[in-house]
Amino acid sequence: MFYFEDINGKRILKSDFIKNAEAFFTTRDLCICDKENTKNLEIFSNKKSICKYLKIDEKNLVYPEQTHSANIDIAIGTRQDYPDCDALILTNKNQSIFLNFADCTPIILYDKVQNIGAIAHAGWRGTAQKIAPLTAQKLVEKFNSKIENIVAIIGPAIGFCCYNVGQDVYEKLSKTVSNFEGLFEIRNGEIFVDLKGINKRQLEEIGIEEIDVCPYCTVHNNDLFYSYRNENGTGKRHSAVLRL
Repeated sequence: MFYFEDINGKRILKSDFIKNAEAFFTTRDLCICDKENTKNLEIFSNKKSICKYLKIDEKNLVYPEQTHSANIDIAIGTRQDYPDCDALILTNKNQSIFLNFADCTPIILYDKVQNIGAIAHAGWRGTAQKIAPLTAQKLVEKFNSKIENIVAIIGPAIGFCCYNVGQDVYEKLSKTVSNFEGLFEIRNGEIFVDLKGINKRQLEEIGIEEIDVCPYCTVHNNDLFYSYRNENGTGKRHSAVLRL
């Protein structure tokens, strides 16, 4: 179940599926990414607040350069640069990672036994390339995680209610799961797909059972979260944050 907490009076969204790590989604209250204004003083202030909340040094709050790929990297030591990467794995307790979103699907994966995790950025391209299950499988292959120990929380993204796509995107997404039933609808001649639902089913098909799906749509709940579609290509983003 999802619920709100706050950092200095600014809302963050959490799931009770992850109890032994700090995992949350920021809201418009606590924006830490503005692609249009990299010198935005509020961003710096919000990052300081988050680092204080997480009890880490600011240099240990790292994020990748997202490119809508299916590339997965691992946060290591003091490294700050993670180019061309849309999923980042975290295994050390001295760092925190975050990825940025404005309609695309944020997915936090957490191994509750090994205390390691990852964040994946799944827009339609990442979803079509199955970035979420690939990230989970990398936890298994590289760090000996067991699928049955991995919990997934799927955060605020554009909802089934609002996400209409073209035939080409529909065809690519429909091939990513063995059963696409219930994940698309035709409304007034337009195809709508359930991006959060597709990612959930991809994870279910590799054996992940504990999956919490956020009910918020970034278009309908634009007062809480950023929407690239609804805000004419805004440069601001809400973020998914993880600290072990």
